[in-house]
Amino acid sequence: MSSLERKLLMKSLGSTLPPMPPPGVPGRKKRKGPQSRRKDYSLLPWSDYFSSAKDLKVDDDDIFHIYECGSEGPVVFMIHGGGFSGLTWAVLSATLTKLVKCRTLAVDVRGHGNTKTSEEDDISADRLARDIGKIVSTRYKDETAPPIILVGHSMGGAIAIHSAVKNLVPSLAGMVVIDVVEGSALEALQSMQSFLKGRPKQFQSIEYAIEWVTRTGQIKNLESARVSMIGQLQPMDQNEMAEGSSPEAGTSMDGTITEEGEEAAGETENHAADTETVQQPYTWRVDLSKTEPYWKGWFQGMSNLFLSVPVPKMLLLAGVDRLDKDLAIGHMQGKFQMQVLSNCGHTMQEDQPQKVAEAIATFLLRHKMTEALSGFERLFPSC
Repeated sequence: MSSLERKLLMKSLGSTLPPMPPPGVPGRKKRKGPQSRRKDYSLLPWSDYFSSAKDLKVDDDDIFHIYECGSEGPVVFMIHGGGFSGLTWAVLSATLTKLVKCRTLAVDVRGHGNTKTSEEDDISADRLARDIGKIVSTRYKDETAPPIILVGHSMGGAIAIHSAVKNLVPSLAGMVVIDVVEGSALEALQSMQSFLKGRPKQFQSIEYAIEWVTRTGQIKNLESARVSMIGQLQPMDQNEMAEGSSPEAGTSMDGTITEEGEEAAGETENHAADTETVQQPYTWRVDLSKTEPYWKGWFQGMSNLFLSVPVPKMLLLAGVDRLDKDLAIGHMQGKFQMQVLSNCGHTMQEDQPQKVAEAIATFLLRHKMTEALSGFERLFPSC
């Protein structure tokens, strides 16, 4: 057989052979190394989102830790919920100041975060509301009081309302309350102690805590959890052990989560912490179970108080079912704007910071409190 005939034969045979299998199917050698990307549960610095963090001395014994972003425009004053810290607003703050001309100020309220005060256990609605007024007057005492837009989440929303009703912020220009309604809040309090008992009492490391809070869905946005979770926790002594813990189903004492069949399925997602190194255990900064005496005081009568505040108001909700009777009537009467955002849990500002920032920016523009940056326009009407 000549060389030409041999080439023609090989060409004809080649056209009938099956193609080479694509990567990852039987018949092709598997690549070495992990087949999927591991998630990163390490901390992100607050400085990636806020321009400054400082201690603000209000009284001789009261020093409040605040985070700020932006240099001009009205001040969006952010008040976190129970157990959280000012870091819960980090991603939202950085996003909002890129959409409209404004400044943001996020505070660690009394008994939370890095704030150091006398009588830290007194977190009554009246005490926290007076704190907000003092922080505003102290921070802006050297300048003409700028327009203040109070933004509060959960307990922080209730405190924003109490501050506004008592006229503790004279330059108040608007208010945004995030996912807190009197009726549903009071109803939820009945099961709050059971929920708190279901949380791990300690975590092997901050990375384990970030993994736990995201994989349980309490914070759905990993980026936000990586910067904010440290505000809810504090280091504990290595010899200090949590006693009498009743972790949630599927969680262990160190806050890890076990999924059925995870190892058998060859999952590569794991903890960012190196288990071979000595790790610093963490526990909660605030024992929320001990704050029960103040719960009803935060929320009782809140709906009517909210409706009575004589400034533009917006209520952001994760579900329309959270609206109680008084607010439903008030909304139909046009006393406030309401926006329901999808794919959010209770911690809306962390789950969907972009959507919440756009909603707040739209609110500010609608009421002519500021001007848009970078061509931002209202993306949806506020109802």
